[in-house]
Amino acid sequence: MEVVPVKFLRAIKGRKGLYEIRSESEGNAYRVFCCFDEGNLVVLFNGYQKKTQKAPTDQLNTAEALMKQYFEQKTRKDDEY
Repeated sequence: MEVVPVKFLRAIKGRKGLYEIRSESEGNAYRVFCCFDEGNLVVLFNGYQKKTQKAPTDQLNTAEALMKQYFEQKTRKDDEY
């Protein structure tokens, strides 16, 4: 497995399983929250344009809720089969 530099992907402290993809374009910074599933599958959630040092709490809460919803729905589907 290749290692992605922290410059592009980092774990969110205090938010188990949640990561942020970091990108810059023309002087603007963007972040997309994601998680990993089944090893190499990356599931993307919400994103935003970064304007402050800290990630906005509402964006983090949204990403965490989406991640929870994703795994709950996946578990239900697995239980149906």
